[in-house]
Amino acid sequence: MKYQLLPPLSDDEFKALEASIIEHGVLVPVEYDEDGEILDGHHRVAICESLGLVDWPRFVRKGLSELEKRKLARELNVSRRHLTTAQKQAVIADQLRDTPSISSRAIAAMLGVDHKTVASLRGKLESIGEIPQFDETEGRDGKVRPARRTIKTAFMPEAENRRELMHVAKGIRRDIQETRHQVRLAHMDMVAEKGTASAPGKVERLYSIIYADPPWRFAVRSEVTGREKSAENHYPTMPPEQIAGLLAELGGVAARDAVCFLWATNPMLLDGLRTLQAWGFTYVHHWIWDKQDAGTGYWGRDRHELLLIGRRGDAVAPLPGTQPETVHAERKGAHSAKPDWFAEQIERLYPGIAKIELFCRAPRPGWDVWGFEAGEVAS
Repeated sequence: MKYQLLPPLSDDEFKALEASIIEHGVLVPVEYDEDGEILDGHHRVAICESLGLVDWPRFVRKGLSELEKRKLARELNVSRRHLTTAQKQAVIADQLRDTPSISSRAIAAMLGVDHKTVASLRGKLESIGEIPQFDETEGRDGKVRPARRTIKTAFMPEAENRRELMHVAKGIRRDIQETRHQVRLAHMDMVAEKGTASAPGKVERLYSIIYADPPWRFAVRSEVTGREKSAENHYPTMPPEQIAGLLAELGGVAARDAVCFLWATNPMLLDGLRTLQAWGFTYVHHWIWDKQDAGTGYWGRDRHELLLIGRRGDAVAPLPGTQPETVHAERKGAHSAKPDWFAEQIERLYPGIAKIELFCRAPRPGWDVWGFEAGEVAS
């Protein structure tokens, strides 16, 4: 219990974790140091031992100092735990005592808390002498900067120069906005924690971008004549409730901060929204594919499909000015095949981010895939 630095789970949390392990096994590997000390996963090990299990996923981290091990133990746990305000403050205070020379913003990013809370606790600990007061602190990028910024005075320019000032300020804001966006993209991908699953067919890691074209099975007026043009003639279909439960069966798939792009037809719109919710996403927007040729339909002749967009956690929205128009017109090709344009927009908006395409038919470079025609397990 050397590195169990957070309060123990509540009885309800412990029972919920135990029930999950009984049903699904250990989904997140227990992390050890090279000496066999548990860095993360004390409760998982305790539950496994109480159940008589002798094997579970393990990950060994080597070469970490004692401070780095304690820092990692807090970082891995705080984001997953539901702590009270007092408990969070205790964890922050312990981290400040271990690493007082690290900036408040760096500690806040590490523990997933507000930097103002860290700065407030730092001030209290400095005032009572528990930690030293530094003139310089180390940021997340390893650079040392002054701990406190000096106050700078700005003067309003003459009226004839204000328009130029506004133009320059607008450019500076745009550059800062773009930089912050890239940082948030990198952070979103970084926190897509990797996990392992022992059951065959499960996806072996978590992704920040999920793109899915489910094989919806929908009701027709006549089972005799209504199936002539149905998807079942081309590939196996799935009932909506099975699609809604897919991510849980695959071992999670979605990272804590993620964006999901989910195709849905007009008749399956409500099922698509329910699936987004079941997968842990909140609907935020949608794009439209105008097929240009009208098909069939009971209430109208469909000539478009919807790409629903769901957001989870602190996922990053596209940088302002980079969003595509919501309607893309392109004639349809092979049955159910979607235009490359949509995947290309996702790649453009989220470069370098781990992506997976579920129910993939034609794998794209840089994407992991899962599906009937792409193979069962993500590469």
